[in-house]
This record gives sequence, structure tokens and C-alpha cells, in this order.
Amino acid sequence: MSTEENLQAGNIWQQYYELTKPRVVALITFTAIVGMLMSVPGALPWTIVVFGVLGIFLVAAGAAAINQLVDRRIDGEMKRTQSRPIPQGAISTTHALIFALSISLLGAILLWIFTNPLCTILTMLSLLGYAVIYTMYLKRATPQNIVIGGAAGAAPPLLGWVAVTNSVDIGAVILFMIIFFWTPPHFWALAIHRKDEYAKVNIPMLPVTHGVELTRLHILLYSILLAMITVMPYMIGMSGLLYLVSVVWLNGRYMWMNFTFFKTGDDSKAMPSFVYSIKYLMYLFAALLIDHYLYYHPFEQMFG
Repeated sequence: MSTEENLQAGNIWQQYYELTKPRVVALITFTAIVGMLMSVPGALPWTIVVFGVLGIFLVAAGAAAINQLVDRRIDGEMKRTQSRPIPQGAISTTHALIFALSISLLGAILLWIFTNPLCTILTMLSLLGYAVIYTMYLKRATPQNIVIGGAAGAAPPLLGWVAVTNSVDIGAVILFMIIFFWTPPHFWALAIHRKDEYAKVNIPMLPVTHGVELTRLHILLYSILLAMITVMPYMIGMSGLLYLVSVVWLNGRYMWMNFTFFKTGDDSKAMPSFVYSIKYLMYLFAALLIDHYLYYHPFEQMFG
């Protein structure tokens, strides 16, 4: 194979990689891993960890690819997304659909074989919720799209938990609720920054339909609700003092950012809030994991 052919082959694989929304899926997968590791007090079977994580990753990547396939028209008209593979013509719609369905099916098979039917069913329901119900209907139907559709995006830590325990326990529900209440303020900050683009493509995001001021208020109120939910792991004895201190600091900073954003009415603060919200979720789940093993289980006992 010539150098030019190698470059072309590398480029097409890069385009398929971008079709999976790798940064978003990486964060999703990380929360699923934390859900797994926090689900039981002892060691975990390595097969469940490896193939369970891979299965959830593949289904999430498939859902992301379907999302880009359905949204190809509006992606091509929005500056933030116009460089994605399908609007650029790097991947055809047929190939994108085959790729999305193939990796989703492979992920489901891995989950069925190496975890349990409950985890497999819930994972596929989350794909249906995001790729079909949210992307094909809710996104274009209501300004509360991200609130209702956020349930699918909040599923990964619960799925990780269920992959190990084969049950939906209170800890799994709390992890689900954390991401569920995190999603609206996270995404609405981006929607404010990109409201003109959403208006252009007729997507009824909250700042487009009800104005930026009301959206800023919603961001602040949801960040307060999020702060209340995130102390629950400590309240039920699921986590210790390290997590509590970490989450108080994270919430304090996030609420202050959103309060000043609301109070000043300065829309330039939207993107800093959006960027911090990503770090917030990553640090929060890292604190959950470190606290869990530092106080209760040595790291060398993580895998059986």
C-alpha cells in the first residue's frame, strides 16, 4: 500500500472515530466504570469490567453515530457541527448507519454474554431513548428536550452498576440522578452561547423559545438541585468525608459561576460555565471512586 493510500485509510478511520463523539463517549464510559467499581464492596470479575465497559462504550458510540446521522442536515448548518464527517461528505449515510448498527449490536452481544440480560436491556433502552426518542422527536418538539432526553444520558453509571449486581439499587439511582440533574445546566449554557444557530435550524432550545434570562435562571436553579443530589452519597453512607469535601468545593464553585452568570446577565459567561460543568462531572466521579477505595477497599483489591 502506498503512502497516499495509508494516509487515506488513516483518515477514513479517523472520520469513523469522530462519528462516535469520542470525548462525550469517553466521559460516559468513565461514569459507567465508576458505577461498576462502586457497586460492590469486594473485588470485581475482570471479564465483567473489561467486556461490560467495552459493551457500554460500543452502544454509546453507536447511539452517538445515529444521532449524527439523524442530525446531518442541521449539523451542516451549525458552525459547531458543520465539520462532522457526514455533513463534510467523508462518510455516506448508508455507511454511517451500517457502522452505528454494527457496533451497537456488538456491544449488546458482549453485554448479554459477559454481564446479564437486565444490563443489556437497560443499555439498549438508553440507546433507544437517546438516538430515537430524543434525537428524532424531543429535540425538535419541546424546549424541555434536554431535561426529558437527559434520562438516556444519565444511564451509564447505573448501567455499570447493574452490569455487576444484576439489580437496580439506591446507589445506582443516585448516580443516575446526579447526571440527570447535571445535564440541563450543562447543555443550556452551550445553548445560550449557540442560541442564534439553534434558532436558524428551528431547534426549540430554551433560550430560543423562552429567552436567555429565563434560561440563566433555570441553570442556577438546576445547579442548586444538583448540589442537593450530590451530597446524597455521603448521606446514605455510600461515600466518606473525602467525597463530601470534594463535592462541596465543586458545587460551591459551580453555583457561584451560575449565580454571577444569572446576576450579571453577561452571556460571555455561558461557555466558562459549560466548560467547567464537564470538569465538574469528571472530578465528582473521580472523587467518588478515590473516596470509595481509599477509605474502604485497597486499590489492589479492585479486580478478582
